[in-house]
Amino acid sequence: MSQENAPLAGEAPPWWDGLPDPQATCEMIENSEVMEVLKRTLAAPKHGNRNFLLVDVRRNDWDGGTVATSINLPAQSFYQTRPVVYQLVKQAGIERVIFYCGSSGGRGTRSARWMQDYLNEVGETSIKAFIMTGGIKGWHKAFGGKMMENYDEKAWVSKA
Repeated sequence: MSQENAPLAGEAPPWWDGLPDPQATCEMIENSEVMEVLKRTLAAPKHGNRNFLLVDVRRNDWDGGTVATSINLPAQSFYQTRPVVYQLVKQAGIERVIFYCGSSGGRGTRSARWMQDYLNEVGETSIKAFIMTGGIKGWHKAFGGKMMENYDEKAWVSKA
């Protein structure tokens, strides 16, 4: 852990302490592009050919809802589950694994980069990890409750 990330006296270490720093870089994907892909997929008969997976890596702040069809895999335990996630997305024909958290500035980015590290380690070239810009906060700012599951407007009032 670098000195700049070292906890202050009396503070708990960060959740990622003890895990390797991610090495890979990941492309950003605009939330507007994710919205369009969702619309096309959900409008198609039997939800069309789905070749992407949305991963919400929030844990303690998972309130207000999530982007439709997302799965919740908290960042705190994601690193250890990468091999299983890989097997599942490979078997399902997923080409893009899109990560987000509250703002996609920390957990979402770290998780996407860890996933890309794993893809690189196993020589996988047909699957890529992406980071959704703005996270769930950016999604809500752009689209309100559209294409959100478990949407709770009251939770967003307190975040404004």
